[in-house]
Amino acid sequence: MPHIATEKIKLLNRLKRLRGQIEAIERLVHEDAECARVLQQATACRGALEGFIGEVIEDHIREHMVDPAAPRDDPRVQAAEELVAIVHSYLT
Repeated sequence: MPHIATEKIKLLNRLKRLRGQIEAIERLVHEDAECARVLQQATACRGALEGFIGEVIEDHIREHMVDPAAPRDDPRVQAAEELVAIVHSYLT
């Protein structure tokens, strides 16, 4: 999964936030917090994970499926951008 440095940093930052959210869920369960609070945090965590997955898929499409030298009006480039949009709408 090779990524350019800025994308890698972005992904690692997402994972750090995700780790913090999971730790927050663990604290809530340990403290016998109300179910609603646990579920709210778990839902936020799920959204963060889906965002991470979306970023990895988008990076994969752009780095491995599209020729960076191809013109923007190339049908393959347009199809890849449509796929990225579909993934984002599905995961967010």
